[in-house]
Amino acid sequence: MKKRLAIVIVVLVVLFGGVFGWKAFVGHKMAEMMAHMHMPPATVSTATAKTEIWHAKTFAVGTLSAVQGVNLMAQIAGDVTRIDFHSGEYVKAGQRLLQIDDSTQRAQLEHDVAQMHLAQVNLDRTRKLIAHHATSQAQVDTNLATLKSAEAAVSSDRATLAKLNLRAPFSGHLGVREVSLGQYVSVSTPLVDLQSWSPLYVNFTVPQSEIARVEVGTPVEVTVNAYPGKIFKGKVHALGSSVDTATRQLSAQAVIGNPGDVLRPGMFARVSVIGKKPQSVVVVPATALAYNTYGDYVYMIESKQEGGKTVKIAVQRKVDPGLQRDELVQIKSGIKPGETVVIAGQVKLHSGAAVVINNSVKP
Repeated sequence: MKKRLAIVIVVLVVLFGGVFGWKAFVGHKMAEMMAHMHMPPATVSTATAKTEIWHAKTFAVGTLSAVQGVNLMAQIAGDVTRIDFHSGEYVKAGQRLLQIDDSTQRAQLEHDVAQMHLAQVNLDRTRKLIAHHATSQAQVDTNLATLKSAEAAVSSDRATLAKLNLRAPFSGHLGVREVSLGQYVSVSTPLVDLQSWSPLYVNFTVPQSEIARVEVGTPVEVTVNAYPGKIFKGKVHALGSSVDTATRQLSAQAVIGNPGDVLRPGMFARVSVIGKKPQSVVVVPATALAYNTYGDYVYMIESKQEGGKTVKIAVQRKVDPGLQRDELVQIKSGIKPGETVVIAGQVKLHSGAAVVINNSVKP
């Protein structure tokens, strides 16, 4: 019985020993094979770091406003008897826009003109009489004062008529008409909006730390969401007289052109105030930058000898990025002009990984 048990145990040991031995042997051979195998090189796109001349920029947000803009209102109450404009129309300075009933004022003007003529006749008569010593100087002075009073009344009537005959104070574009023919309008009733579109003001603020970079005449570039990629250029027109104590911001105003009258007062704008002193910077495409918890880095392309052959590898390098403009980013330190950086395919890389460059594919 014991002999049989011993035989079974020996058989089992031999059997399991063979199985585990075979697995160990296969695993060893697989490890040797993998150790001698190389991962295929990753395909990446690259670009060369270069030097560009950039002007320092201060960025701000602002609002467009008209150099001349007003909401026209009635100055004297009355019924609208005539409308000479259409909504959205361009009008010239002095063009008649609207007429308010002036029949009463015209009648008053005729009365006052008659009184003025009578006063003139009386004055002429007394001047002739005084030449013959037939009246007193006091009477002449009285008649002269009467004439001046009559002339003032006529001037007042004509001023009133001018206020009832609404004209454009400057050339510009009208908004939507807010009044109808025959409508009674009271004093300060809005009639129509009038805005001049070219040029335009851009009102914005800059932090007190940037005041040294902004002065009257400093160039600005303005962009708006409605026209992506389009830049409107101008210059700083005026600066505020003091810094806001609550925000520590300085108010500034620039004047920009409006080619094609595409901009409108009230639009939101992004403002770039361009410094006058240019500086030389090293730039790479923004897609070259990668980020982790340790900071910003890029993959550089380097060459090394391996098996008698020259191969290209990707090496991770920490960098200090600066300003970004369009698709380029400034590199303050970490890269020299002429060095090659990876701009696409970083997700497949680790430091020291072999790479193949294919610049026909752009990010």
